[in-house]
Amino acid sequence: MKDNKVTNVVIAGLGGQGVLKASDILSRAIFDQGLDLKKSEIHGMSQRGGSVTSDVRFGKKVHSPMVPVGEADFVVVLAPEEVENARRYLRPTGVLITPDAVDGEALSNKRSINVALLGILSRHLEIPESVWRSAIRACLPEKLLEVNENAFTLGRGTS
Repeated sequence: MKDNKVTNVVIAGLGGQGVLKASDILSRAIFDQGLDLKKSEIHGMSQRGGSVTSDVRFGKKVHSPMVPVGEADFVVVLAPEEVENARRYLRPTGVLITPDAVDGEALSNKRSINVALLGILSRHLEIPESVWRSAIRACLPEKLLEVNENAFTLGRGTS
């Protein structure tokens, strides 16, 4: 990572899909790497299945929590219907990660799509896999660990 580079990630989806949990896991992994981070959330009508976004910015020093439109290095979208709405955050050279990047049939629980997409994101970030897995264990209850660790493995493309 370049000395002054701030990496911008936007996670978007619908209420109840795990946008905020995904940003918690990402933030924990970043924090455990010793990087500065800022996180911002927009809930909207999340209780009723409305749009939810979470911005995560990290680097050596981060001043603002909000990712400006057109500045996201990565946009992770959990709901197909939110892709076009979230695309505006992506910089021209950014990476868009959508639900169709994961084989839904291979997920033992469809609700773990958020962690599967984090597995895909993890391939693009300089955070060791062990740190990601530790963050998953720290952010999820015991009863959800196995299914989410499997989802992460699926997204990461490792076995």
